[in-house]
Amino acid sequence: MTHRVDDMPLPLWLPESGSGPGIVLIQEIFGLDAYLTGIAEKLAALGYVVAVPELFHRFQPGWVGEHDEAGIAKSMEVVGNLDFPLAVQDVVKSVQYLRGLPEVTGGVGVFGFCLGGTLAYSAAVASDPDTAVAFYGSGVPDQIGALDQVSCPIQFVFGTEDSFITEYQKVVDAVEDHDHAEVHLEPAGHAFLNHLGPWFDAAAADRAWDISVQFLARTLPA
Repeated sequence: MTHRVDDMPLPLWLPESGSGPGIVLIQEIFGLDAYLTGIAEKLAALGYVVAVPELFHRFQPGWVGEHDEAGIAKSMEVVGNLDFPLAVQDVVKSVQYLRGLPEVTGGVGVFGFCLGGTLAYSAAVASDPDTAVAFYGSGVPDQIGALDQVSCPIQFVFGTEDSFITEYQKVVDAVEDHDHAEVHLEPAGHAFLNHLGPWFDAAAADRAWDISVQFLARTLPA
């Protein structure tokens, strides 16, 4: 089912029980593709109410990008139109919207990949989700100085072979001084969890997914 927050579509997945804690799942540059739909279904199967804000609704509504070379190039072109502060607001509004739903019992977290990883971190800096997971957000290392402003538990995941994010060590160093932050590294490239993409690494994906699910179970139990 699709809800709306202002003019933004917000597709929703419910767990089998019909209720649970909420997760705002934040897209990569490819939009709500089969990969992200699959992640939403997996999180719902774990007992979460999952919402995916359509971040490109202002300029490319319904965008779904292909994962081949041409599709990646086109998706990069599309994301160039994104107003990042507005996108952070969209995520924050989605968290607030979920908190008001009768189906959401418990807290609401944010969980994002790539572009969505940066947005998950930025939303945790700017607002008060109950937990946050940020997979390989390319903007995170440069913004990690704001980690003091994050009040919730937060988990960062990076691939050590990621050619787009070479400064992940900044995050590793910053996390050492924060009780509620942790970082997990995999010997893999960018977007290694996305089975539709060229960087998919099945072993790394399985390990990182399990670790993130355990983190959610600790910080936002369903």
